[in-house]
Amino acid sequence: MPRFDEPSLTRPAADVCAERGLGPPATAPLPELHEPVPLPRVTGPVDEPLVPVRHPRVLVLEVYRLAGWRHARPGTWLRSSVMDRLGRAAASLPEPWGLCVFDAWRPLPLQAELYDAAYADPGLPPGFISEPDPDPATPPPHLTGGTIDASLTLDGVPLGLGTGFDDFTPRARTDALEADESVERDLRRWLYWTLHEVGFVVLDCEWWHFEHGTRRWAALVGDRPRYGPSTPPG
Repeated sequence: MPRFDEPSLTRPAADVCAERGLGPPATAPLPELHEPVPLPRVTGPVDEPLVPVRHPRVLVLEVYRLAGWRHARPGTWLRSSVMDRLGRAAASLPEPWGLCVFDAWRPLPLQAELYDAAYADPGLPPGFISEPDPDPATPPPHLTGGTIDASLTLDGVPLGLGTGFDDFTPRARTDALEADESVERDLRRWLYWTLHEVGFVVLDCEWWHFEHGTRRWAALVGDRPRYGPSTPPG
């Protein structure tokens, strides 16, 4: 079975910043983060196509396919308006900074494969990998095409912001570094505010996980879910 951290494809952010003599701008602290319960059900979802993640300032990594997960499919997909938001976020960053995407739309069989592998560890707290629920009213967020797993890049190098991708430890919590004076803390803040500015919400236990139009997004912003399950064309 593939490991969650292989390949992570990131380098420690502090090392890359030191090599290039660059760091993030001063950014406001993270707000208080919480997980809304319960999440609303999807009713009357928006019919919006999935499109490939393509943008000159967004590096696509396809982590699960490269790591050899059985049900990972080629390509990286988002709802069209979510892709537009991601592109605007990337374009707002000064050169040579950019964004990378580890994963976006995820088929239900891959969701089940990841969930079973993660929760083979009985000590893993809930929240890291959503249950592979087939009910169209309660889809896992990645199945909707409204979710990205993302980080910053510097000169095209994907950055690990205090952890790598799919690190299921307390240090992966989005605000875990708030008490630190560190490059990683400042980069997490910058990533959060960059994506917040274009309408994304973050998952409290994963600094890389952002959503728009999903059930969690709806609960946090006081709206209704926009997206149900989706499938790429073809």
